[in-house]
Amino acid sequence: MMARGLLAFAALAMLVIASSPARAVLPQERLADPALEARAREISRELRCQVCQNQSIDDSNAPLAADLRRLVRDRLLAGDDDARVLAHVVARYGDYVRLTPPLRADTALLWATPAIVLCAALAAIALRLRRRQAAPPAAKPLDAREQAALRELLRQGDAGGRGGGG
Repeated sequence: MMARGLLAFAALAMLVIASSPARAVLPQERLADPALEARAREISRELRCQVCQNQSIDDSNAPLAADLRRLVRDRLLAGDDDARVLAHVVARYGDYVRLTPPLRADTALLWATPAIVLCAALAAIALRLRRRQAAPPAAKPLDAREQAALRELLRQGDAGGRGGGG
């Protein structure tokens, strides 16, 4: 019982550690100006790592994420405001690079896909439950001829099972 509790605690601890972000920004990437660095980090948290897919470039250790972090910092050092930095990265990599792409006609499918998948899954579950709960068709009772044939088969099975045990 104690081992089970310890195992559950270890699993929970691993889950907490695994779900915490890595914070992959290396010391040599950081800007000297704390205000610019804070802006770079905020922008980096809005951009998707193209390798890791659902991680921001701020959290990713992938080389492409490091390149994007450097690009963001270079644009900030060049004097771009946050919107221009984001626009530059989006122009280069497309709307998918944003962790929350803008809601427009051309990105509507990105936004609608989770709802579509959820509705399809719920419909499949409901259909399966409905089929499972549906009562099987009632069996028609045997008529006199079928009952006689069944009794004969059972009698033959009993007679063959008793005498052949050798």
